[in-house]
Amino acid sequence: MKNWFKAGLPLFLIFILMIPLAACGNDKEETVRVAEVTRSIFYAPQYVALEKGFFEDEGLKIELTTTWGGDKTMTAVLSNAADVALVGSETSIYVQAQGSNDPVINFAQLTQTDGTFLVSRNKIDNFTWDLLKGSTYLGQRTGGMPQMVGEFVIKKHGIDPKSDLKMIQNIDYANIPNAFASGTGDFVQLFEPTASLFEKEGKGYIVASFGTESGHVPYTTFMSKQSYMKENPETIEKFTRAIYKGQQWVEAHSAKEIAAAIQPYFKDTELDLIEVVVDRYKSQGSYATDPILDEEEWNNLQAIMDEAGELPKEISHDTLVNTEVAGKVMK
Repeated sequence: MKNWFKAGLPLFLIFILMIPLAACGNDKEETVRVAEVTRSIFYAPQYVALEKGFFEDEGLKIELTTTWGGDKTMTAVLSNAADVALVGSETSIYVQAQGSNDPVINFAQLTQTDGTFLVSRNKIDNFTWDLLKGSTYLGQRTGGMPQMVGEFVIKKHGIDPKSDLKMIQNIDYANIPNAFASGTGDFVQLFEPTASLFEKEGKGYIVASFGTESGHVPYTTFMSKQSYMKENPETIEKFTRAIYKGQQWVEAHSAKEIAAAIQPYFKDTELDLIEVVVDRYKSQGSYATDPILDEEEWNNLQAIMDEAGELPKEISHDTLVNTEVAGKVMK
């Protein structure tokens, strides 16, 4: 018994010593406060990265808040209420145009197409864009990417959104689906899963995708103030690496597998509907497969903003985009 005690004592002491070491390891876990502009299946790679523990693997704890609107999301970052924003890149241009001394830098792209769909009140077997002429069109908020892309696509098809149709834009973003469901408008521009849900319930019919019509744009990007990125370079790198892992996972797995992975973030949405939406976004290439926001996409964004009359001034890719971090984690 005495020999066992002598032999076991060092092991016991080692075990005791390991407890505070483990506690110290947990203390080193870094918290990153993320403000997402909305909760959407469109952001599947982010939720995959969270659910699969890719951020935890990097030693990061993510505090995710849905801020419901581009202006509110950007305000959260500018006021230091959030470290990172997931929002449309156009918001960083608006801030820079106002003469910011601490620009908001785009460092990791999440989605690379528009995420909205054109929904018709009536079923149309052979849709053509000229059917919008003379119709009442329920659009999105002026100055936001959905509305700017919508107008860009409509104009591309030879339709003047100001004279060829009646454009309604005075309805709050959250109330647009309800307005259409209650009888307002012949056509509406909707995000998923609302568009597919309306189709399933017979309230509307998807007739076109603005994402496939407008080409690649930095539609939703992770961004942070330049000061935060300079003070926390390792954190930004770890964050971007986790996002890249999420993007790779989404690229390599089926819509069914992705839907199952992200369902905890959409508890009120049926699993089969999530799968339909993911498949639609995957098939049209909406999910960026890597975090790099290239110059061609940036220029396309500004062309769309300019066409909508919402580009305050042209800002170079180098000024507001950092691709070094994304390039590093991809290696």
